[in-house]
Amino acid sequence: FSNSNSLAVAIVIMVFFSSVVQSAEGSTYGIVPYVNPPVTGSIAGVVGAGGNLGAVGFGLGFRQLETKQAFYVMGGTIIASGVFTFFVNIKGHAGLISGEDSEEVIAAYKKTA
Repeated sequence: FSNSNSLAVAIVIMVFFSSVVQSAEGSTYGIVPYVNPPVTGSIAGVVGAGGNLGAVGFGLGFRQLETKQAFYVMGGTIIASGVFTFFVNIKGHAGLISGEDSEEVIAAYKKTA
């Protein structure tokens, strides 16, 4: 949206981009309970701290780079992290592009369906 010449187009692109970013954040927090169930609180803390680290990093990026270049860096980083979510595998569950659900997961799904 930083390359747009129209305010309306920039807002539409930013709303779409924000929706995609929120979905990525939701997928990150969605897997927290599955990483290591006995220490879910610690994992949630590390994931939350990652958001603060990103804010500081991008803040420094905007301080040190031209605005347009900083947006390119931010966009590229977000796109790359989104691509990596395709490769997340949770033990016992099918991934987005590989793996199969375990018998327990299938049985639990059938109970709720």
